[in-house]
This record gives sequence, C-alpha cells and structure tokens, in this order.
Amino acid sequence: MISLKTKYAIKALVALAEEKARGGGSLTIEEIAERGGTPKRFLEHILLEIKRGGLIGSRRGREGGYVLIKSPQSISVGAILRMIDGPMAPLPCLSRGAYQPCADCKDEESCRIRAVFGSVFANYLLLIESLTLADLLRDESLLLEQTEASAAE
Repeated sequence: MISLKTKYAIKALVALAEEKARGGGSLTIEEIAERGGTPKRFLEHILLEIKRGGLIGSRRGREGGYVLIKSPQSISVGAILRMIDGPMAPLPCLSRGAYQPCADCKDEESCRIRAVFGSVFANYLLLIESLTLADLLRDESLLLEQTEASAAE
C-alpha cells in the first residue's frame, strides 16, 4: 500500500509535469497544494524530499516556486515510491537496496515463502518501474485507480 505521503508526492509531481507540458514556469507551493488537494503544511516537507532526490528544483523571487527538472518520461513511479517510502520489497531478503536475511530462515534457496513472494514482487517491479510520470499525465485515471485501491486496503 502506498502511503498518504507518497500519494501527495505523486500528485505534486503530476501538477509540476502538467505545468511543464503546458510550457509554463514554476508553481508555488500554494498552487501545487490547490491542484492536488494537499495540505500545504504537509506538502512543504514532501517537496523538500523530492528536491533532495533531484526531480524538482526551486526558484526564489517573483517568478519563484517549484519546477520539474527531469522529463516525466524518465521518472518511474517505482523511483517515486522508493524516494518517499523507502524499500518496496515485501520481505527483507528480497530487497536490493536494504537486503537483510530473514532471522527465521535457514536457507533462502529452499524457502517457499521467499519463492512465492519473490515471483509476485518481480512482476510488481516490472510494472511499477515501467509506469512513468508521463503515463500518469496521459491517463489520469491510472493515478485515481492507484490511490483508490490503496485507500480501500
């Protein structure tokens, strides 16, 4: 399940990508919050994290605000999920970036739980890494379905 923080991050990135596609400049935090229905106070922290991740930049002054600095086609939904929520693996022994052996497992090679979840996770990764911010711009219903599904769980 994606966190509310990730949901807000995706909405903010969609707003910035839409603005970039229109040929517009930067958006203020107030404009991003309004477009995504996100509380401004919460959004400030999220935008700082995304900025540290190298996806957006900020400008000061009259024309100030936030701007998407990478192309929407180059930003995978998986990268956003990892940036905001950390590792996605359902088991620590399946994580690439935060691998840890399971304390109760004697042999990873013969572990049935790892085998089943490994297969499911591999398919999930293929999908989530192939889905980009540009895909969300083309079909906003994908974002709505994803967030509604996470809210139902």
